[in-house]
Amino acid sequence: MSDFRLRVFAAVAQHLSFTKAAQELFISQPAVTKHLHELEKQYGQRLLARHGSRVALTEAGCLLLAHAQVVVAAEQQLDDQLLALRDPDEAVGRLRLGASTTLSQYVLPAWLPAFQQRYPQVQLTLLNANSERIAEALLRGDLDLGFVEGRSKSRDLHHELLLPDELVAVRRATPAGPPLAPLPLAEVLAHPLVLRERGSGTLEVLEFALREHKIKLSSLQVAFHFDSTEAIKAYLGAAPDALGFVSRQALKRELAANQLEIVPIAGLVLPRQFEAVWVQGQPLTRVAQRFLSFSQQQVLAQQL
Repeated sequence: MSDFRLRVFAAVAQHLSFTKAAQELFISQPAVTKHLHELEKQYGQRLLARHGSRVALTEAGCLLLAHAQVVVAAEQQLDDQLLALRDPDEAVGRLRLGASTTLSQYVLPAWLPAFQQRYPQVQLTLLNANSERIAEALLRGDLDLGFVEGRSKSRDLHHELLLPDELVAVRRATPAGPPLAPLPLAEVLAHPLVLRERGSGTLEVLEFALREHKIKLSSLQVAFHFDSTEAIKAYLGAAPDALGFVSRQALKRELAANQLEIVPIAGLVLPRQFEAVWVQGQPLTRVAQRFLSFSQQQVLAQQL
């Protein structure tokens, strides 16, 4: 329907990369270059400024991008609606999911195969990023449905409870085993801490809880910030004096193998919620609604 060259241009503008645009569209990089040259020839001006391997939009490119995004989104919406008319009882079309790290690594992967088997015509993609980046991607229109953790809520996004969770303090397993009684908070915080990065829901929950004890994160000895729970667990396995804060959901394998152990802390409980999120006032697409309902069914099945 729309000019495919606009879709190519929009992909390059989003990624600022010819290679990533080619991968997204399943075409060759020379084909990407050809389409862009044709567009620049059609409009008689440069749309992209190239500086070595770096790509930037020109003023004309920014103007065209605004138009291209509207056209591409409208075409995708039409495709989804036509498919829905053809198969009214099925979920079909594209579904762009985004999930914060804990969810994308330890929760959603176990659900996706059953969903794909039930709805084989859905084209699924999953963005793994922290809660802050998932919110930004939803507001840009890059995602259809997100799943996040944390306490902050944007007024521009609708939040719906999916699954309760808890953060726990964890360290490398010791010969004596986990403490029988909760340790004083001051004693625990005296250890080198291994934490998630800024913008993560995990760090946000910890900061809120410490603030209630009038403790600032900046006053503590932080050995390292990681953007991955797996990296935190690996670090703890090599650093017996360090202590980290991670989701219970992420510890099942290490606790069973006696590689890590949970350290109870007196007066510090870190509950949080995993939530489904989408743009406020914007109804979910049929396929996104199907996935949300499917996810809620998975949670209920786990609780039985």
